[in-house]
Amino acid sequence: MEYKVKFWGVRGSIACASPDHVIYGGNTSSISITTDMGVIAFDAGTGIRSLGSDLIKKGVTEAHLFFTHAHWDHILGFPFFAPAYNPAFKLHIHAARLEGSPKGIQYILAQQMETPNFPVPLAAMRGIVSHEDFPIGTVHEPYPGVVVRTGKLRHPNGACGYRVEYGGIAAAYITDTEHVPDHPDANVQALIAGVDLMIYDCTYTDAEFPSKVGWGHSTWQEAVRLARAGGVKRLAIFHHDPEHIDPIMAEIEAEAAKTWDGAFVARDGMEVVLA
Repeated sequence: MEYKVKFWGVRGSIACASPDHVIYGGNTSSISITTDMGVIAFDAGTGIRSLGSDLIKKGVTEAHLFFTHAHWDHILGFPFFAPAYNPAFKLHIHAARLEGSPKGIQYILAQQMETPNFPVPLAAMRGIVSHEDFPIGTVHEPYPGVVVRTGKLRHPNGACGYRVEYGGIAAAYITDTEHVPDHPDANVQALIAGVDLMIYDCTYTDAEFPSKVGWGHSTWQEAVRLARAGGVKRLAIFHHDPEHIDPIMAEIEAEAAKTWDGAFVARDGMEVVLA
């Protein structure tokens, strides 16, 4: 059985192409989960360009793409997802119905590719075979035996968290979300309960958080608290603040590992094999 998680973009808010963001990566949110049954991708930040190149290289002909929400850092890589331009490819797009996006994911993706924003329209992506806007709470089965559960997150304009189960293995993708100190989010708790890997929005530290309340993000310390309480096996610190340059990320990595040995910092190109 195969169950692999790969990080193609781990940065939050804006892509960072600088000498200060080399070690941990500067691409915005995009991950993939590969099982025996097929590939599932989450979010289309700038990291999705590399995912597309990898799928082409490996001869993959189908994928499901789920969006947490449609803020720019999670969609701006989509026009550069090369497989979607191939009419022989089958790309299934899924997104939750969120506040402020009544026209759905197809409209949002098309708008960012309209002239003068981009020279190629969404219609040129002939590999897209479906667009689905689902109510949060929907349970999907994109491939036989692969179950994707959904839950509401706390974020401006809304966001959707995911839990992917296959063959007794589970991973949770929880970004972008803001916690309330000492009041764990029941939706998050349900998604992460007992997972083998929890990928969580750790944009800030607890020390930074009080000045960021209302911005829609959480901390790595909160992630550790949730992981411990939820019986999580491993925690991937994710959605790094652009201001957290490599030396700061190294400090976070060392402190997190010392706090809980199940925690690690996700980097662009990192792969985690769960089965």
